[in-house]
Amino acid sequence: MIDYEILLLLDPELTEEQQADLVGRTKELIEKGGGTVDRHDVWGRRKLAYEIEKKSEGSYHLLLFSSTPETLDEVSRVLKIDDAVLRHMATRRGGGSLPEPGSVDTGPPAPVAVGAPASDDTEDDSAAGPVSAGQEEE
Repeated sequence: MIDYEILLLLDPELTEEQQADLVGRTKELIEKGGGTVDRHDVWGRRKLAYEIEKKSEGSYHLLLFSSTPETLDEVSRVLKIDDAVLRHMATRRGGGSLPEPGSVDTGPPAPVAVGAPASDDTEDDSAAGPVSAGQEEE
């Protein structure tokens, strides 16, 4: 079994019940193929960067699951023919562990201080003055 995540972009005109039904059918398809659904995150309704099928918003759902590649192919095939799914993208998850929902984020790593070069490491070319286009440096 391989760990995957699939991001679903659903039609914003679907009711919450219709969205739940579509996500439920996707979960059933994964489990029917021998996979397991690890987590389902509802990202909610968001504005799109560009219109898709004359819609400027979409409802996002993220599914994290483990399955065989054949099951993933079947899920993608079914999602492609469903008109309620505007877009979907499946990717393979990395080997890291999943963060728990609501866990505390430690934030970005602390910045590393970089010292300025010592004054004797730099050359002072400003004393020579600017070089015009017709002159060469000596």
